[in-house]
Formats: sequence, structure tokens, C-alpha cells
Amino acid sequence: MISQILREARRFEEVEGDQIPSELRPLFHLTPRVGWMNDPNGFSYYNGYYHLFYQYYPYMKKWGPMHWGHAITKDLLSWEFLPAALAPDTLPDSGGCFSGSAIETDDGKHLLMYTGVVKLSDLDEDKFIQAQCLAEGDGIDYVKCVDNPIIDNTNIPEGLSKYDFRDPKIWREADGTYRCVIGGCTEDHKGRILYFKSDNAYNWEFVSVLAENDGSLGTMWECPDFFELDGKYVLLTSPQDCLRTDKYNCGNIVVAMIGTFDPETGKFHKETEQLVDSGIDFYATQTLLSEDGRRIMSAWMQNWDSIVHTIRPLRWFGQMALPREIHVKDGRLFQEPVRELEKLRKNKVTAENVHVNETVKVEGISGRIIDMTVRIRPEYPNSYRKFKIRFAEDETQYTSLTYRPSENALEFDRSHSGTRRATIHTRKCHVADNNGEIKLRIIMDRFSVEVFINDGEQAMSYVIYTDQTADGISFISFGDAVIDVEKYDLSFE
Repeated sequence: MISQILREARRFEEVEGDQIPSELRPLFHLTPRVGWMNDPNGFSYYNGYYHLFYQYYPYMKKWGPMHWGHAITKDLLSWEFLPAALAPDTLPDSGGCFSGSAIETDDGKHLLMYTGVVKLSDLDEDKFIQAQCLAEGDGIDYVKCVDNPIIDNTNIPEGLSKYDFRDPKIWREADGTYRCVIGGCTEDHKGRILYFKSDNAYNWEFVSVLAENDGSLGTMWECPDFFELDGKYVLLTSPQDCLRTDKYNCGNIVVAMIGTFDPETGKFHKETEQLVDSGIDFYATQTLLSEDGRRIMSAWMQNWDSIVHTIRPLRWFGQMALPREIHVKDGRLFQEPVRELEKLRKNKVTAENVHVNETVKVEGISGRIIDMTVRIRPEYPNSYRKFKIRFAEDETQYTSLTYRPSENALEFDRSHSGTRRATIHTRKCHVADNNGEIKLRIIMDRFSVEVFINDGEQAMSYVIYTDQTADGISFISFGDAVIDVEKYDLSFE
């Protein structure tokens, strides 16, 4: 039985969302059907489709009582909207259906595990009691468990906050039993990742604190994910309120910790740690294991500190990053766009051994929905001190990437992209020292840019709202450099 609250949300999104022209959305990045989107939820494979749910408030372009929006795809690029899956319509989730995950059960049902929140009062907007809930369904309609919540603050160690206990990620072990990790927090705001087990996905037992924040890495650790990959264990989490360090940016970020796991104690032992994406707009990752064995990662391509961009005259806000295939190599997480993107490539243009000194435009190299790889190298040792690529460019607007080989630094700058807000627009990342050579793969959609550095060793993600007519690309060298360029237009036609 569908509640009146969910029925109204579905009616609203169908009428209003279908009025948004396709050219006012990205070509291959998922947006909300209408209204607001944040974290990816329930990223899973079920009944022949990839399902991606998302935190959703259809009625306005701002965060509100959280629903779960729903979309499916076969290729991770062309998305079909389905009706909203969850709404805050029961007592355990009356304040919202927060983030969670999904899995298929033995009897063929699609099981959603999510955080239900109960708002304490209208006077304290940030105080929600948080607990974990279940809903099961057929890929379209879902029925909430009558025993919700199935994990609450009575199931966790003493001293942890009942207000910061969210974002369950569920999976199955080889023996058929279930596991999940959930973000928690001490009362003095130090994040914890909590590890649980179950025989049936409905009755859960606390096992351990899998990993913990000593206070040096932000506060609450949100959106945990935990899996084995290439012989190592990977813990992904999104720390909030980080201070700027030599290693990490300030604000809300995504960190990958790589190491080993002791199943007897339920403890993860970290060996290395890294920032997953050095850009401005990347948060709340979630992964799945595809049918062909790839570990694929999604994320919200937005930043809580720059949501002033909701003033744009679009009827949606928020989009998901391009799904990425991830691997562990030499203690680092590598990421590349899903290989399905190559099927969208059209109109190949190449230019090799192009000498650049000052500003160069290469014939046939332009566009706003493109997949472009640029290899930059010095003409002779130390022959250039700075190299810049401008894109989404016209007479007044552009976004740029600047590489300084002497600093091993790559800087992204969108301050001239048409923005009218004084939010953060530049970020730098440290790149490998390779004698002035660097390889950049730049993926552009209508409202975003994603940069993959040196075959996925690092990535930088950004939203831009530059006029679509601004499609120029320029190469600028301060000194003598040589580039190879390979560019494709991207299209489903």
C-alpha cells in the first residue's frame, strides 16, 4: 500500500520532472527528476539493471524532508527515471529517509537499508534521532519493515551519539550471511565506523568499531563503504568539517583507507590513506560489484559549501559523478571512467607533436560534451615553467587547468566560469614528478568537468554553469612545450 505522502511525491515528480527539456540536463550524468539531490543511495544491480537511488526533495531546489529518488540504467550512462522509492511516511522515518544501500535477497527481493530519522523539535533543526530501517520490494515499489528500526542506539557502544548514526552499507559474505558498516560519532564529535553482522538481514549484532577518528580527520565520518579489492581491503568514508592540511582540503571530503582486515576481531588495519578526489565537487561515495566483477564507484558531484549555485534557473540541483572503475595499485586507489563511456565516442580528432609557446588553438579541438586526453611534455629539459588548458571558453568565460612542473602541482580554476557567487573556485593537487610530463583525461558534460590524472592516479571533479555556447579550448605554454591531443565528441546518437 503506497502512502499518501509517497503518492503525492510521485505525482509531483512525474508532472514537473517531465517538463524539463533534455538539453537542460547533463547528457550522461544523473540529475534528480526534479528538485534537490544529494548522496547516492542503494547503488546495486537487480533484475538486469543498475539501480541508483538518491537523497531527494522533489518540491524545491534545497534540502528538505528526505525521500529516495530512483533511476535505472543498463550502461551506467543513459538513465531512466522510476517513481520515488521512499518517503518520510512512517514513525521511524518521519523526519526523513536518510542515506543507505541495497542488496538482493535469496527470495529475489530488492532490500533497501536506510537511516530513518525522527526530528526532535522545530526549534532545533539539526537534531535528529537516527536509526537503521529496512524496506523490501520488486525494483519499483517498496514496503517498509513493520519492525523498523532494526538497529538503533541501543545496539551500539556506550558513549556514541544517537544523533550521528547513519548511512548503512550492506553486503553479503561468501557464506550467505550479511554484514554492514554504519557511520557513528562520539559525543565529542570523533567519527567511528561500526561493523555489524546478521544471518538474515533483519536481526543484527554489533561486532566492533571497525575504524575510528582520533580527531585529526574532521568530525563525523559519513557514508562508509568497505570491501576487498585487488588483495587489499578498502574503507571509503566522507569526513565532515575537516581542517586544511598539507594532505587534505578543508570542508567535507572523501578519504580512501587501504589495508588489511581481521575477521576474528572485526578490526581494519590501515596501511595507507589518500584523498579520493582533489576537486571541489565530490562527496558521499558508494560502490557496487558489477556482474562482470568490476568495483564501480558513484558519488554526489557537489559541495555543501557551494550550494548557493541553486540560484541558477534550472529546475533541478545536484548531479552524480560519472561512475568510475576503481583499483588498488601500490597502496593507492586508482580510478577511471567506466569503460562504457567509450561507446559514446564520436568524431575522433587527433593532433600529435604540437609545439606550444604562448597560446595555441588546435583545429577541431572544441566542444562541451567531450572526452579529451592531453599529454604535455617539455620540448627539452625544463623548457617550460607553466602550462594552461582553457576550456568552456568564449570571449569572457573560461575554466582552466594549470600545471606547474617545478612544483609538481595541478590547479583547477573556475572563477571565470560565469559564476556570480564568491564561493571557492580554485583547488590544487600534488602530482607525481615525471620530468615535466603529465597526462590529463578531461571529461566534460553540459554542467561539469572531471579530470583524471596520469591514468587515474588522481582525479578532480567540478560543476560549472558556463553558457553552453562557450565551447572553445586553448592551450597556453609559458615556455616551450609539446602536446599530443586526442578528442572525441560524446553522443548517444
